[in-house]
This record gives sequence, structure tokens and C-alpha cells, in this order.
Amino acid sequence: MTNVKRTIQPRFFSANSTIQFATATGKAKSSQSSDLPVLTPPSVGYWLLFTTLMVYGVIVVGGVTRLTESGLSITEWKPVSGILPPLSAAEWDEEFEKYKATPEFKLLNSNINVDDFKRIFYMEWSHRVLGRLVGLAFIGPLAYFALRKKITPNMTKQFTGLAVLLGLQGALGWFMVKSGLEDSILTTPGAVPRVSHYRLASHLGAAFVLYCAMFVTGHNILKDWRYAHKGQWNGLNGSAWENVLRNPVARSFRAKAWALTALVFLTAISGAFVAGLDAGLLYNEFPLMGGRLAPPSDELMNPEYAKREDKSDMWWRNIFENPTTVQFNHRVLAITTYTASGVLWALARRPALKAALPPATLRIATGTFAMANVQLLLGIGTLWYLVPVSLAASHQAGSVALLSMAMVLALSLRRPGAVAQLWRRRLLATTSKQPHS
Repeated sequence: MTNVKRTIQPRFFSANSTIQFATATGKAKSSQSSDLPVLTPPSVGYWLLFTTLMVYGVIVVGGVTRLTESGLSITEWKPVSGILPPLSAAEWDEEFEKYKATPEFKLLNSNINVDDFKRIFYMEWSHRVLGRLVGLAFIGPLAYFALRKKITPNMTKQFTGLAVLLGLQGALGWFMVKSGLEDSILTTPGAVPRVSHYRLASHLGAAFVLYCAMFVTGHNILKDWRYAHKGQWNGLNGSAWENVLRNPVARSFRAKAWALTALVFLTAISGAFVAGLDAGLLYNEFPLMGGRLAPPSDELMNPEYAKREDKSDMWWRNIFENPTTVQFNHRVLAITTYTASGVLWALARRPALKAALPPATLRIATGTFAMANVQLLLGIGTLWYLVPVSLAASHQAGSVALLSMAMVLALSLRRPGAVAQLWRRRLLATTSKQPHS
């Protein structure tokens, strides 16, 4: 009896769909179908995950840019011509003169020279250029895959949304930088030349949304292709996934994993408020704050932050604008996230869940809790050592890593896509009709 080797060609199928089989004799046999849709090939998934990795890099470099106070060194937004840095001494002098007109130079950096300026300029320039490279790495291959008809029609909206998010990042970045260049900072008592923490959180939040969308899309493409071709789903074969996902215990665990993902995301965005207000420089101890679990209530809800005469905006302004309250909230969210990841890990070790969940989910639950431990230690170290660049940047990178692990945990209990299921059924049906000798 000869073995049958099968390959599926990914194409748009309009009038005809073809599953091809290459037999040991070298003769190809086909099964024609008019209702078999295209299955996005793994090359698209790998491309998306590579672009996701680049977005990860942009987030980390952006964090370093803020920590080194380099973000306001470039005073103009030139999406095309800004790719090149100054190339001559005259161009550097011109760029430095523009920076001298900013509030940051006048209030904080009036003693720096052009060589000092170059260091902060190149930091911000690297962040902007890396963002442009992400755009090229996304748009170029996207056009190629679209022309080669390797992207399904029903995924067009997803890729369009990703492109819009990518473009929005550049606009949000400049919108954020502009807030730190406004001349009103010079005339506002006690004002510090820095970007709006609201705009910073929006910029980082949009980057996280883009990262998550790319990550999930790329991950699902690869998992669906693997299931359609090999029948493998998280360490299980065939239709075993149906029994797993019918189990209420597994469905409940998946819901909890997505809740953990949302909690990690919220905690990371609260960290942007901490960064934007330099709140990490207060209360550099853990787990206490000034020798107690929480600062005094009048410090957490300080009426001086209210701008309305009736003080009706005091509660929300303290939550978002009071550095003490912002750090406290971030601590509470971080501890809640850590506890939630530990609870999920403990649940996965219970006999009932160990029997119900696939092996991959159990391993990922352990990895997620391990990453939560690393992230907690990085956060504590960042506080204890007064926010050094290396630890703070690692803490921001750790937030993305933890978010990724939480998403993978939830996605490990995702059912194969409808198209992948259809291809798998058609492949099995066609294989069973092949003659054997």
C-alpha cells in the first residue's frame, strides 16, 4: 500500500476550488468544489508576527525615549523628509536653534550644547524612523499578498483596520509631542515641559491595540493552517477540541483568561499615566506607601486638583491627575493582575481542569504566571531604585510580554476558524476517496 502525500494550494476560489494530491507515482488527482473558500497561508501569519515584533520594538524604544527625556528634541513632524537626520554642521545648528525655542530648553536644558542635543535628537529620531519602518514592513507585503490573492476577502476589513491603526499612531505621536511644545507652559505657574499624560496614554494605548490586533490575527492564521493541514489543535488531534470546548469548565477558564488579558491591558495603560506624571518618583517603597498600605485619604483625594468651583470634578481629576493617586491605582491594578494570574495558574493545576484542558493550555498558564512574577519584580525594582532607565524600560517591555502570554492563554482555547474546519473536513473526505494499492 502506498502512502498518499497531500498538499493544499492557497488561492482565491471563485468558479472552482481545488484540493490537489500528489501520489507516490507522481500523478496528480484533483477534487473540484465551487464552495471552498481560500485559507490564508502561513506566510501571511509569519509576516504579521514579524511586524508585531517590530511594533514591540517601537513600544520599547518609545519608552526609552520618554525616560531619557528625548521626545521633545524634534520640533517638527516631517513624515517623508524627516527620515534623514541633519547631515552637516549647519543643519545641526539649524535644528538646535529650533529646539532652543522650546519650553523644555528654556526651563530645563538651557545649559546643553549641540553635542548634548545630538544625543537626545537621535533617540527621538530612532523612535520615529522605526515607526516608519513598521509602516513599510506592513504596507509593502500587504500589497504583495493582496495581488497574489493570498488574503481572504473576509479579512480585508481586518487588514484595513490594521493599516488605519498604524497610520493613526504617527498622528497620535505628533499630537502628543505638540502638547509639550506649547508656549503656554512658560507662563503657567509650576508647569513642567512635558507631554500631556492623557495624550501619552492614548498614544501607548493605540500602540497596544495595534500590537494585540496584529498578534491575534497572525496567531490565528498559523493555528488555522496547522489544524486544516495536520488536524492538530494545541497538542490534540482530530476533533478532540470539540469535546474540550463543550466542557463548561474549559469555557469558564477561557473567559477568565480573556478577563486577565483585559486586566493586563488596563494595568499597562495606568502605567502610562504614572510615566506621564513622573509618579514613579513618589513613594519609592513597596508594598507600603509612607509606612502604610495607602496614603492618607486627603492626599489621595486632594481638593486642590479640582478646577470647578463646586469641586464636582475632584474625584476623577485626582484619579487621573494626582501623581499620588495615579501611583496608588497602578499598584492596586498591578497586584490585582498578579493575583489573577496566580489564581488562573492554581486553577489549571486542579485535577478537574487538568483533565479538561489541553496540555498546551496548562503549560501556557504556568508561563503566564512566571511572566507575572518577572513583571512584578521589575516594577518593584523600578520603584526602589528611583526609575532607572534600564529597569523602567524592562518593566514596560515586560508589560507587553505579559499581555502576549495572557492572549496566548486565552487563544489556546479558541476553536479553529470556520474556513479551517471546512478545509479539514473536505481534506479528510477527499483523502478517504483516494484509491489505495
